[in-house]
Amino acid sequence: MTEQPPLAPPGIFKAYDIRGLYGTEMDETTAHAIGRAFARVLARLRGREPGELRVGLGRDMRLTAPAMAAELRDGLIFEGATVLDAGMVATEMLYQLVGSRQLDGGAMVTASHNPKAYTGVKLVREGTLALSGDTGIGDVRREIEAGLGHAPGGGRFEEVDIWEEYRSQALSFIDPEAVRPMKLVVDGGNGMAGPMVGPILRRLGLDLDEICFEPDGEFPDHGPNPLLEENRRLIVERVRSTGADLGIAWDGDADRCFFVDGSGEFCDGDFVCALLARAALAKSPGATILYDPRSSRAVPDLVAAGGGRSALSRVGHAFFKQGMRDHSAMFGGEVSGHYYFRDFWCADSGTIPALLMLELLSTGGQALAELMAGFRSRYFISGEINSEVGDSEAKLAEIAARYADGGIARLDGVSVDYPEWHFNVRPSNTEPLLRLNLESLLSPEHMEEKRDEVLGLIRA
Repeated sequence: MTEQPPLAPPGIFKAYDIRGLYGTEMDETTAHAIGRAFARVLARLRGREPGELRVGLGRDMRLTAPAMAAELRDGLIFEGATVLDAGMVATEMLYQLVGSRQLDGGAMVTASHNPKAYTGVKLVREGTLALSGDTGIGDVRREIEAGLGHAPGGGRFEEVDIWEEYRSQALSFIDPEAVRPMKLVVDGGNGMAGPMVGPILRRLGLDLDEICFEPDGEFPDHGPNPLLEENRRLIVERVRSTGADLGIAWDGDADRCFFVDGSGEFCDGDFVCALLARAALAKSPGATILYDPRSSRAVPDLVAAGGGRSALSRVGHAFFKQGMRDHSAMFGGEVSGHYYFRDFWCADSGTIPALLMLELLSTGGQALAELMAGFRSRYFISGEINSEVGDSEAKLAEIAARYADGGIARLDGVSVDYPEWHFNVRPSNTEPLLRLNLESLLSPEHMEEKRDEVLGLIRA
């Protein structure tokens, strides 16, 4: 007799979401179970009965998303919850729904930037605080593994339209009249950015060259992760061939955005974070800016120069959203292209940074290529380099011992600081990898020397 696979294999429960291959690791049955378990976990977190819960629901454009969302919704309803179903939206629009309606939580059916074979769910509690592997996702897993048993029923759902409310909220972050005419190449990656961001940009009177702007779960043009070089080739080539002022690309569920300057060079996330931090401080002098341990020193340097305060957070949206609250931060940014805003429920957005960048370039008098050149001539960064290791903890201890004469911090992996260079090594949450980010303040050659030295230790 063939053994049936588990209803929800342990491997789908990640650090920041629930995600797996559709059909082999997750399907509609899994989605239904997640809905029921999420209702129970959320009820405990809120100190309420499941029948008192109001929960937001959204889904992206993936081919499997409609069926997955329908079953997750039914699971919530089976437990007695009231579901406000926003239909096909971007992830940050689900955050807008949960935050603006003061809901008890929300579920977004998406596999974010992963290839089309994947499906998944992002879960948040009240105030858009993310459930993570440490705070809630593990409880959902345990509920399912324990057996869900009887469902009381009695829930219901209503369909809601969040689109215009969301666009108004996003536009409130800038002065639309300040945005000057510019030529932009915008790449939606066949994800949710086209319908979410397109109408906002068109209102601003920009000259838009739209590519991959139609949502399509087949991803016919390229994959939905702009951090991968092969997925950026189209926008880079188009920026160069058209002489555009800049390019903006989004990932599949559109909660991250990425920039290509007018010379066709990809803009590193920590340099973008530094620019957005400066813009934030111009509007709110003395504010606190949150950044991650992988970042270039450009971020704290610009924050200090702008009269602000900076603070560090562990990598990951669950930690950043909590850190934004703990530090009363106005803005936060990760190297990976997640940017967080106090006035957007402390959540990450792919639209707001794009708008702020357009406002900054319109009022600052410098092109993005000029601003990036200023960073690249002072801060020499390695980018993230992955290495497979057998025992991450042992290797991290070895690194800390080898560089004990530097400043050691263990907020996220091991960070080592020297006056003229620094690095962070942190373990992957899902793979047997260590991830290195290193920066020199001296020269590209010094960065390469130190990069190779640290990699030699990691890979020994």
